Amino acid sequence: MPSVQKNRQRAVQRAKLERARAAQQRAAKRRKRLIAAVSIVAAIGLIGVFAFLIAGGDDDKTDVTAGDSTNTTAPTPAAPGSAAGKPCVKTADPLPAGAPEVAVKEGPAPEKLIMEDISEGTGAVVAPGATITVNYIGVACSTGKIFDYSYGKEPATFALSGVIPGWTQGIPGMKVGGKRLLGIPSALAYGPQGSGADIGPDEPLWFVVEVLESKAT
Repeated sequence: MPSVQKNRQRAVQRAKLERARAAQQRAAKRRKRLIAAVSIVAAIGLIGVFAFLIAGGDDDKTDVTAGDSTNTTAPTPAAPGSAAGKPCVKTADPLPAGAPEVAVKEGPAPEKLIMEDISEGTGAVVAPGATITVNYIGVACSTGKIFDYSYGKEPATFALSGVIPGWTQGIPGMKVGGKRLLGIPSALAYGPQGSGADIGPDEPLWFVVEVLESKAT
C-alpha cells in the first residue's frame, strides 16, 4: 500500500510538472507572438513616418516653386471693358457746330503723348501751370465717340494744374489763338478707372484744343 501511494504521488507531481512546462511553453509562444506583433506595428509606424516626411518635403518644394512663380512678373489682366490693346478708329459721331475735325490717327493707340500744332496762333505763350480759356473737342480712341466738347456751347476755363496729365504736359508752349491735336495715352488720361460711360478703362484720348486766353499763375 505505501508503495502504491508513493507512485500516485509521483504521478501527480509529474502531471503538475508537465502542466507547468506546458504553461511556460504557451507563455513563451505568447511572448514571441506579442514581440512579433509589436515589431510589425513599429515597422508600419516607421514606414508611415517616412512617407509623411517625404510628402512634407514635396510640399515644401511645391511651396518654393509657387513662391518663385509668384515673384515672376506677369502681365496684368485688363479690366472688363478695357480698351487696352485696341486700335484707334476714326470719329464716329457728327461734329458739333463750329467744331474742327479731330484727325485721329487710326491704328495702334498712342503710347506716348502726341502734340501736333494745327495752327500756331499769334498771342502769348501758354506757361506751365497757367489758367487757360479754351474751346475743345475730345474723341475716345477705341470707339471714335465724341465724349465731350465746348464748341457750340461755352468756352471752358481750366488751371493746367487741375487737369489730366495729358493736358498739363501737352498744352504749355502753345500760343493764344492756336489749335493743337493731342493724342493722349491712357496713363496720361483716366487710366484703368476710366471716366463716365464714354471713357472706358485704359482708354486713350484724342483732343483738339484751341487756346482763347492764358493767364500765368
